[in-house]
Amino acid sequence: MTPEQLADAIQAVLGQAAEAGDLRLETVPAVRVERPRNRDHGDWSTNVALQLARPTGLSGREVAQVLTTRLAEVDGVAAVDAAGPGFVNITLEAASAGALAKTIVESGPEYGTNASMAGEVVNLEFVSANPTGPLHVGHTRWAALGDALGRLLAACGASVTAEHYSNDAGAQIDRLAESVLAAVRGAEPPEDGYAGDYVGELARQVVQECGDLATLPADQAHAIVRERSATAQAEHNRRTLEAFHVHFDVWFSERSLHDSGAVDAAVERLREQGHVFERDGATWLRTTDFGDDRDRVLIRATGEPTYFAADAAYYLSKKDRGFARKIYMLGADHHGYVGRLKAIAACAGDDPEEHIEVLIGQLIDIGGERMGRRRGNALLLDDLIEWIGTDPIRYSLARFPADSPLHLDGEDLRRRSNDNPVFYVQYAHARTRNVDRLARQDGVDPADGFEPSLLDHETEAALLAVLGDFPRVVAQAARLREPHRVARYLEDLAGRYHKWYDECRVRPQEAQEPITELHRTRLWLNNATAQVLRNGLDLLGVAAPERM
Repeated sequence: MTPEQLADAIQAVLGQAAEAGDLRLETVPAVRVERPRNRDHGDWSTNVALQLARPTGLSGREVAQVLTTRLAEVDGVAAVDAAGPGFVNITLEAASAGALAKTIVESGPEYGTNASMAGEVVNLEFVSANPTGPLHVGHTRWAALGDALGRLLAACGASVTAEHYSNDAGAQIDRLAESVLAAVRGAEPPEDGYAGDYVGELARQVVQECGDLATLPADQAHAIVRERSATAQAEHNRRTLEAFHVHFDVWFSERSLHDSGAVDAAVERLREQGHVFERDGATWLRTTDFGDDRDRVLIRATGEPTYFAADAAYYLSKKDRGFARKIYMLGADHHGYVGRLKAIAACAGDDPEEHIEVLIGQLIDIGGERMGRRRGNALLLDDLIEWIGTDPIRYSLARFPADSPLHLDGEDLRRRSNDNPVFYVQYAHARTRNVDRLARQDGVDPADGFEPSLLDHETEAALLAVLGDFPRVVAQAARLREPHRVARYLEDLAGRYHKWYDECRVRPQEAQEPITELHRTRLWLNNATAQVLRNGLDLLGVAAPERM
């Protein structure tokens, strides 16, 4: 019996109790079951009796007693008891609990997915780095978490578009062009320009593609270098992100908003909504009507649009492309953007509590011996991948809440020991695959039989309970936008598996020992654990190795 099946059974029992007059209920609510923190309290628990106390006019304990009596008669339920003010604790029969192992294996990659967000169309924007230099350690957190969140939302049935917004317009791109042009000419970069090996590399690329620029007028040379440098750097960043297992469905150009007239059109649309006004020769958006701390300038008195105007046009572009829910994942230095982005949504006629979410991530730093060999004053993502590897970085960033500052040690992340969480979880998966290989070599074939009632060891009950909790964890992590819940779940699962492996034999101990139904059934449980570990690691964008 899966947790979903148990929840359905409880809901059916409530309906029966209402029909019999034992409970006064106009509607039967949806039921959720969870694993109790204390395994002595059973396999699953529900607080639905507490929720029904007011509608039924009874105490939570009285509702729980009604449920307890009826649930005890449900096939597959071994024991039920009412606890506290209205909790119902349920213990399943071994056969009913063990049947989950086969369900998981047969479900494969689909196990853990759900339809809790079916029909939602989501635009998920993250990283969104200026193409003025390589991605650095400051971009890694949202790269890992943003991609993991997109996978989680999709696993819950949402239609997700991962989008990168390239800030390829404005003064910073001019400074990049001036810096690269100086390198082409063998001169020092301007005082406020960009420095680093990558500027020289961009200069070499521009010369290789465009030839000698010395004969061109200064403005023409600047325009060529500006275009080629930003494009080349954006392409480099794209390759870096792909190496980090991060894929974007859309790379959106800020410059396209200006070139297409979308910025001017956005100002007029907002004016039609009644929120634009003129003051001191400039054009403003009255965002204070919607909670912003001050009104924002859209068009300066010089006629030049502000970054805020581009932000407004970009929001309207997402709206026009059919994204009802827009999630922005911004860095720690963007706290001030929350109010203004929500105000844009409100000025555009959207509900800022429903149609836009702004998530803020805190700073991270990664220390270690390699830090002494970093280039310039920033540790680049390319260097991190080469030094530590994609899997350890992604997993380590995913296992902490985004709103907590984070310090990691690069040498610890590289360490292949059980003290390293990513190694601990990946090793658990590799062990499941090794057990499967060796058991099959011994002649244990799960296709020859499965008897779930044999999975009655205490470590098996605990392992099955954790496996059954995976769909709930996925749904909760997506709803709360917290991928770290999946990582912590996987560590718990790995620990339960290792303990089970130490206590229960899947293979015959000696060559002459006959292969029994117990061996085959335990191999089903081993492979169910492998599937859930693999599914969970995939949600985090981390590999599930076959061997280690």
